[in-house]
Amino acid sequence: MADISRRGFITLGLGSLASLTLAGCGGSTTSTAGSSAAGSAAASSLTVSADSTELEKDATAMVSVDPASDSVKYASSNEHVISIAEDGTATAIKAGEATITATDGDASGEVKMSVKPATRSGKMTANIDLTAYEKGKGVRLWVPVPQSDDNQEISDVAFDAPGATTSAINTDALGNQMLYVEWAADADPATRTATLSWNGTRTEVGCPELVEDGEPDEEAKKELEGSKNVPSNNDQITKVAEEIVGDEKTYLGKARLVYDWVVANMNRDDSVKGCGEGDVCSLLAGSMTGKCTDINSTFIGLCRAVGVPAREHFGIRMTDADATKGQHCWAEWYLPGTGWVAADPADVLKAVLKNKWDKSSDDAKATQEYYWGNWDEKRIQQTSGRDLTLEPAQAAEPLNDFNYPYAEVDGAPLDMYDPANFVYTYTFEESK
Repeated sequence: MADISRRGFITLGLGSLASLTLAGCGGSTTSTAGSSAAGSAAASSLTVSADSTELEKDATAMVSVDPASDSVKYASSNEHVISIAEDGTATAIKAGEATITATDGDASGEVKMSVKPATRSGKMTANIDLTAYEKGKGVRLWVPVPQSDDNQEISDVAFDAPGATTSAINTDALGNQMLYVEWAADADPATRTATLSWNGTRTEVGCPELVEDGEPDEEAKKELEGSKNVPSNNDQITKVAEEIVGDEKTYLGKARLVYDWVVANMNRDDSVKGCGEGDVCSLLAGSMTGKCTDINSTFIGLCRAVGVPAREHFGIRMTDADATKGQHCWAEWYLPGTGWVAADPADVLKAVLKNKWDKSSDDAKATQEYYWGNWDEKRIQQTSGRDLTLEPAQAAEPLNDFNYPYAEVDGAPLDMYDPANFVYTYTFEESK
């Protein structure tokens, strides 16, 4: 790997790649030193079973073989999801899937196991108050509206804007939904209020078994295309990305090297406005600090630069009753043979800052492993994409992203990152 220490970057040598990929989500290690669960086809088979194949987090189950043997050796294909001890005790660590393999000489067998994902449900309500803007000006408002997908269920979407000339749920060219509200210039300013509410249930995204096979399909390759702040075919980004991955050729290996490099070299800065702009070139040339859009955009840009499709999603956290500043974004990357895989290095670095952890601490490392392949259940996706044109189109330039209420007064945009002066609030009530 080329030397990039001149910028003070922390590098990973290629000699550590084997242990890096094996130790990550989807890697395989054995419970007995020097043994291996992979290899040539076995001459005979073992029947492998478990007390339970679907576990709650932190639960254990006994794995056994038939015929019974004192010399059997166990291995987990996904040790950060389910670990396996020498005596066959399987321990659930985080949501996901794993295959437990047992070998005894030339005989082998396996059992597939999983860890149940957590869920969270509740009601989110957005209240928008644009009454402070003077009469005689036309006011337009767009508010993101989440949709159901494989990871979340959205229901009971409701809105109210009694003084508006127009209020409707619209869809943009990328499929993002939004509440659009318009007040005419002659409207009484006191009528410029709107509410949007919805019920959401989010399921934790578990780490799959990471199997690489073939090349990304044409649909996935679309996520190699860049945007204004995450440009493709950019010499600056490509140079850093190539130095990070060195001679690594696999999609899994490259994505993991980029992920670990971002965690090692970037830091969260709570003073950054909103979620950050995600201007990757400026970040790589500057302080390497920011919030979620900065950190996850850097991960995405570096992955794309070495041929790994990656994309970003924008949403809001379901954690605090006052969710006004709960916006968040996260990433995923594409592994041919497996599909889209979750990643959120920004939440690793947020936890490091909040808890004052050293990045080498056990807590930091555990969090780093969790967000490699997992997303927690305390988030709802609202939109995807960058450089967005809303529906109907806004008067101002395309939006870097759409995760906050956006409004224009006579075509001039309000500061969506300043809810106190905009004015808007979000409140969350968890379902019991």
